[in-house]
Amino acid sequence: MTGDETLSRPRGLSSWTTSRWLRVGVAASLALLTALGLIGAWVLGQTASLSDNLVDVRSQALSTSFRLESAMLNQETGVRGYGLTGNPEFLTPYRQGLAEQSADTTRLSQLLKGDARGLADVHAVQDAVEAWQARIARPIAAAPAGTPSPLATERASEGKTAFDRVRSALTGQQERLRADQSRAREDLASTMRLRNWVFAAIALVILALAGLVFEALRRGVTDPLEQLGIDARAVSEGDFTRPITATGPADLRRLSGEIDVMRRRLVQELEVSEESRRLLDTQTAELQRSNSELEQFAYVASHDLQEPLRKVSSFTQLLQRRYAGQLDDKADQYIGFAVDGANRMQVLINDLLDFSRVGRVHHAHQSVDLGSVMEQTLSGLSVSIEETGAKITCDELPSLVADPTQMGMLWQNLIGNAVKFRRPGQQPHIQVSAAQEGALWRFTVTDDGIGIAPEYAEKVFVIFQRLHTKDVYSGSGIGLAMCKKIVEFHGGTIAVDPEYTDGTRITFTLAEAPPSVGVPDTNPEAAGPDQAEPTP
Repeated sequence: MTGDETLSRPRGLSSWTTSRWLRVGVAASLALLTALGLIGAWVLGQTASLSDNLVDVRSQALSTSFRLESAMLNQETGVRGYGLTGNPEFLTPYRQGLAEQSADTTRLSQLLKGDARGLADVHAVQDAVEAWQARIARPIAAAPAGTPSPLATERASEGKTAFDRVRSALTGQQERLRADQSRAREDLASTMRLRNWVFAAIALVILALAGLVFEALRRGVTDPLEQLGIDARAVSEGDFTRPITATGPADLRRLSGEIDVMRRRLVQELEVSEESRRLLDTQTAELQRSNSELEQFAYVASHDLQEPLRKVSSFTQLLQRRYAGQLDDKADQYIGFAVDGANRMQVLINDLLDFSRVGRVHHAHQSVDLGSVMEQTLSGLSVSIEETGAKITCDELPSLVADPTQMGMLWQNLIGNAVKFRRPGQQPHIQVSAAQEGALWRFTVTDDGIGIAPEYAEKVFVIFQRLHTKDVYSGSGIGLAMCKKIVEFHGGTIAVDPEYTDGTRITFTLAEAPPSVGVPDTNPEAAGPDQAEPTP
C-alpha cells in the first residue's frame, strides 16, 4: 500500500494533520483558559466590591452612627447642665456636639447614598434630633447665663421624652446598620468561598488540560514517531521485509507511507544489486578461468614454444653459415627470411612474456631511488647513446616505493624510444623532468625526434600497435604498452602531450606509494623464459 493509498480513507478527524490538531487544540485551550480567566476575574471583582462595601460603607456607617449618638449625648448633657445651673461652660460640649452632629449626618448621607432605607433612617434621626433641639436644646441654650433656666424645669419631662425618641431613632438606625454589616460580611464570606471553589476548579481544569495535551501529544505524535523510528531502525539494520506501520495524524501517516515506498524501492534495488552481484561473480569466475588459461599459455610459450623455436633459429643460422654462396641467390634469400623470422618470433615471445609478467611476477615493492635506476638505464643504453650522439639531461629524481625491475623497464623503454625515433641526420636531445603535485609525482620525457601525430596519441599505448614498418624502425610495438601497464600498476597515468609539436613529450604520474597488490604469482613454471635464454 503506497503513501497515497494510506491516506485514501473517509474524510473526518482521521484526515487531520499534526498542525491542524495543534491549531485546534491550542485554540480550544486558549478559549477555555480565557473563559476561566473571565470567571476568575468576575469572582475577584465581586470579592473586592463586597469587601469595599463592608469596610468602607457598612462598617464606616455604623461607626459614624455611634459617633452621632455620642454627639447627641454630649448635646443633651450640656443643655441639661446649662439649664439646671446657668453655667456657660456646659454649652461647650453642646456646641461641640452640634458640629459633630452636622459632620456625622453629612457623612452618613454620603455613605448611605443609594440606600433608600438607610437614608430613611438618617432622616428619621434628623427629624427626632430637630424636634428635640427645637423644643428643648435651642430654647434652653438661648437662655441668659448665670441663673438656672426655668424652661429646663418646665420642659424636663417633655425633653426626656423627645430625647428618648432621638435615642430610639439612633438605636433603630444602628440595628439596621448592624444587620446590613452582617449581611455584607456573609455575602463577602460566601463570595470568598465561591472564589476559592472557582480557582480550585481553574487549577483542576488546567491540570486536566495539561494531562490531555500530554496524552494527545503522546498518542498523536511521540508514539507514532517512536514506532516509525523503530521500523526505520529495523530496516536500516537489514530487515528490509519489515513494513512501516502508518499511525498518527495524516501527515505522519503520509510520511510513513513515503518511507515504506522508499523501503520497497530499496528492496527492489537490492534484488537488482544481488542479481548484478551474482552476474559479477559469474564473470569473475570466468575471468579467473581466462587468467588461468593465459597462465597456461605463458607456460606453453616459455617451455613448449621456446625450445623448437631455438632449434629452428639455430639450424637456419647453421644453414646460412654453412651453405652461404653454395646455393643460388633464391636459396640464400629464403634462408635469410627464415633466420630473420625465427629471430623476430623469439623477440616477440620474450616481449610478450615480459608484458604479461608486469604486476604478476615483478612486484617486489621497496624504496627505489629513481636517479640510480636512471643511471643504470643509461649505462645499459650507452652503446646506442654513443652511436647517435644523444644528449640526455635529467632533473633530480625522487625516491618512491615501487618495483625496481619495473622502474628499470619503464625508463629503458622511454629513453630507448626517444633515442630510436630521432630525426634522420640529427643529434637527439632528451630532457627528463620531475615535479611533485600533491600526493603524486609528474614525470616528463621530452625529445626532439619525429614526434607522434595527435590522432595516434592513444593508439601507441596499445600492444603490438606500430606506426612504422620493421624495415624503418625495429621493435615489436610493445614498449609503450608495457610502460602504460607499469605506470597504471603503480597508481599513475601516462599520456602523450598533443600540444608539443617539436618532437614527442610523454608525461606520466607515479604515487609515492603504489596501491596494494595481490599475492605474487609463485608458479615457477610461468617464469621459465628467465631460465631458458635462446641461443643466437
